[in-house]
Amino acid sequence: MPETMTTYEHVQLDVSGVPIIVGTNMKVVELVMAQLAHGWSPEELHFQHPYLSLGQIHSALAYYWDHKIELDADIERRRQYAEEERGKAGPSPLANKLREQGLLHGRAVRSAIFDSL
Repeated sequence: MPETMTTYEHVQLDVSGVPIIVGTNMKVVELVMAQLAHGWSPEELHFQHPYLSLGQIHSALAYYWDHKIELDADIERRRQYAEEERGKAGPSPLANKLREQGLLHGRAVRSAIFDSL
């Protein structure tokens, strides 16, 4: 039997060309960001997102690894946007209150996802 190429059964591109997990509105990059931020295994991702099958999760992760440069660039764009918006928003009243109470020191901890890239 001749070899046949397959595609990512559980990943499709939306009208904007963004890879999403079929049957959901979750972007592949969002699942990857959760994995990077928390260090979750595919099984833990499934526990945290029970509406996703392990097949969908593995397919999305395979898509990420095969398109890592583009998706990492998207993650970096998101990080930059978040930093810009955080700067525009100014100091957090909650963070200031926690600092006053000695419960938070220095600048708020940045998300592990962005530091892991």
